[in-house]
Amino acid sequence: MNHEEKARQFFLEGYNCAQAVFCAFCEETGIQIDQAAYLASSFGGGMGRLREVCGAVSGALLAMGALTGYADPKDSQAKAAHYRLVQEFAARFREMNGSIICRELLRDVPAAPGGTPEKRTPEFYAIRPCPRLVGQAAALLEQMLAEQKEHKEEGEKNT
Repeated sequence: MNHEEKARQFFLEGYNCAQAVFCAFCEETGIQIDQAAYLASSFGGGMGRLREVCGAVSGALLAMGALTGYADPKDSQAKAAHYRLVQEFAARFREMNGSIICRELLRDVPAAPGGTPEKRTPEFYAIRPCPRLVGQAAALLEQMLAEQKEHKEEGEKNT
């Protein structure tokens, strides 16, 4: 099963959008699914149903950080390289969907007010693009990680 399929499956099991994408990369990150779910739990619904940055994007960026991020706060080159990767991800996702903002992606979906998540019913899934978006975010990250690995290998061959 690829990351797109894993992310969709996690979402359909009830994980929020951020958890679904982040958990799809647990094998690569070495993070246990329950730990990943805890770490990503705040980002569902565009950050706790605030409808800000799409949770699928946030989950992908959490995985990206775990896999390609930097730890040394003084390493400005690593920070800049990672931020370029984040910006590239956001640009590609935005190109595919018109936005990275949850409320814009769900503009045609009526939502109950407040912070209480809506029940996951067949009607919930039928009117939301979220299963598609979590799959796209996971597939895009998988693609970008493969591209990054390919560029790294090319660079190593040329040295």
